[in-house]
Amino acid sequence: MSILIGILSVIAGIIVIFLVLALIIKKDFSLSKEVIIDQPAAIVFNYLKLIKNQEKYSVWVMKDPNIKIVYTGTDGTVGFTSSWQSDDKNVGVGAQEIIAIKEGESMQVEIRFKKPFEATNYALTTVTPLSATQTKVTNTFTGAQKFPMNVMNVMMDKLVGKAMQQNLQNMKNNLENNG
Repeated sequence: MSILIGILSVIAGIIVIFLVLALIIKKDFSLSKEVIIDQPAAIVFNYLKLIKNQEKYSVWVMKDPNIKIVYTGTDGTVGFTSSWQSDDKNVGVGAQEIIAIKEGESMQVEIRFKKPFEATNYALTTVTPLSATQTKVTNTFTGAQKFPMNVMNVMMDKLVGKAMQQNLQNMKNNLENNG
């Protein structure tokens, strides 16, 4: 009986620690990654503003060769939407929509995840010319988690940071080798 009480006490303690952490961890998160591409800013921006190009560099899109993608609107303009559906739990179901463009400077998309979890997040991609032939691309992923799932925010870099950096590296490789 005392072993059972001990096990239940440990489980209760873990739950209490989890909930206390959730109370003090911010609900909002922001994660940024960047890469320097050896191409002029105009070429880089014109490539990244086309959502369809993600088929060539997004690790999430490329993860499932059977992914179903539906495009709506004019690519590279506000309102363009890419909806996806995949049986791969790492890809899931959702949509992204271009919600703002500053031509030659930045593009913001709203990402609406449906499966394996529901969430609405945002990705802002900015282009900064470093020289006539070199451009810095910064991708910032933001959102908010409800209590108590906001505990996951401390692991956001581990959860999506590596894939974000790989996406930027893939984009760099595409632009520098196929520019």
